[in-house]
Amino acid sequence: MKEKTLEQYRTEFKQKKLITMPIAGTIVWAILGVMALFIPAKQMVLPFYIGTGCIFYLALFLSRFTGERLIAKSSEMNPFDALFLYTVVMSLLCFAIAIPFSLQDYSSVPLTIGVLSGLMWLPISWMIEHKVGTFHALTRTLGVTFAWFAFPEQRFVVIPFVIVAIYLISIYFLHIRWQQTTENSIGNHNFN
Repeated sequence: MKEKTLEQYRTEFKQKKLITMPIAGTIVWAILGVMALFIPAKQMVLPFYIGTGCIFYLALFLSRFTGERLIAKSSEMNPFDALFLYTVVMSLLCFAIAIPFSLQDYSSVPLTIGVLSGLMWLPISWMIEHKVGTFHALTRTLGVTFAWFAFPEQRFVVIPFVIVAIYLISIYFLHIRWQQTTENSIGNHNFN
């Protein structure tokens, strides 16, 4: 059996919806923002770590409803699936920056986790050859940084909602991208 090319693997990967992780992220960040309305900021540090650390696990649960397979069997794993999982691990490793910084200033948690965990979107943009990941990473970084400086007393509330807004826009564009990819795939099969 002939080995597929990297471009063939990419084409397969691009057929995925890729909305399960962003939906999970939207849910977690929305919950954190609502919690921060009622809980003092200093007590929100641990919920931020736990909540954002659970996004992938929530996505695994949600994948049952979206039909996406976040973890394929090793025999079925596409190199782009593996790269996606590496980006998830990369985001989790960013806690090594966020935790020590938070010991100096607890209010840094929404900034560090908000920016660092959003970096995984850049390689996703490359993988799917679409600007949605670049849009997400850049607007999230700029939006979170702006909110951190502009709302020093409400960082734990405002930053999650900035991230939720960017997630919602990104989910919309991911859905449109998936529809176009599906239509193009169907159109190409009709001509073959």
